[in-house]
Amino acid sequence: MLRYVLTTVLALSAAPALANDSIAELGTGGLILSRNDAVAMQSEDLFISPEKVTVDYVFHNNTDKDVDAIVAFPMPDISGDPEEMPAIPENQSDNFLGFEVTIDGAPAKPQLEQKVLALGIDISADLKAQNVPFNPFGDAAKAALAKLPQAVADDWVNRGIIIEDADADSGQKPGYSPFWQLRSTYWWRSAFPANKDVHVSHRYKPSVGGTSSVSFFNEGQFQGSYAAYKTRYCMDGAFENAVRKAAKDNADGYPKFYESRIAYILTTGGNWAAGTIGKFKLTVDKGNPKALVSFCGDNVKKVGPTSFEMTAHDFYPEHDIDILLLEPSDSNGGDAN
Repeated sequence: MLRYVLTTVLALSAAPALANDSIAELGTGGLILSRNDAVAMQSEDLFISPEKVTVDYVFHNNTDKDVDAIVAFPMPDISGDPEEMPAIPENQSDNFLGFEVTIDGAPAKPQLEQKVLALGIDISADLKAQNVPFNPFGDAAKAALAKLPQAVADDWVNRGIIIEDADADSGQKPGYSPFWQLRSTYWWRSAFPANKDVHVSHRYKPSVGGTSSVSFFNEGQFQGSYAAYKTRYCMDGAFENAVRKAAKDNADGYPKFYESRIAYILTTGGNWAAGTIGKFKLTVDKGNPKALVSFCGDNVKKVGPTSFEMTAHDFYPEHDIDILLLEPSDSNGGDAN
């Protein structure tokens, strides 16, 4: 796979270096079909930006018989682990990515299947029995944990379902935080008429990870996580030069950027006929014209002030898509618009 990177040159004013605080991105992908040799994916039009992900598919039934299949959209797993800080667009909702889907232009109402795990064990029934909501980041779950009988709370701590909350108000009863993992999947049954196309579109808000400074550049050189970043995001010499220039233009010697990261899982599909995508189109929009963006791809072309496009025929998704954005920051860590 060819390496591709797109950069812009920035004129930056002096500001103190930002702390290297980081929030993890959650890898999310597209639709998965139940194994079917009759239905082919004729095309996939994928758009990724920090604000939204949209995917438009055209499926075609190559046979003379109607086909019914299960179509699923796996949401990324989320965990209450306090050592991890995932970026969750709508953390109070079960539909925490704001997922929506249409079939031939009509809104669909997929079913949501959820399972709660602790130490790999399904503990969904335990939470239901105590009326504890499944979303570990929702305020409702935290409130429900405060009402647990002490014997249940002690048992759940021992089983790795919850942990004592060190930040809770001191009192006779300790506070608790979720430690379980939530696994969510939207799914629906879809009819694929004989010898006809079916258009399916879905959209959601991506989980955009971030770091408040450039984690791989310090004291005038690339170091730390740079080798891993270079492989994952295909950063090249032009990208390096832009980062060096930003550091040189800043009085304290640090590049005045913060990181945004988006991960799209492209390799989990393939359960359609032939296992390839007839026509594949990827559009990446970096949003801010002054941002630097780097990702891996073949024959990528700039098609707008902030957007870049890659197309392929009979495309086999061998690799996931990882996008790195370096956003200009002001002295307060905000966008420099």
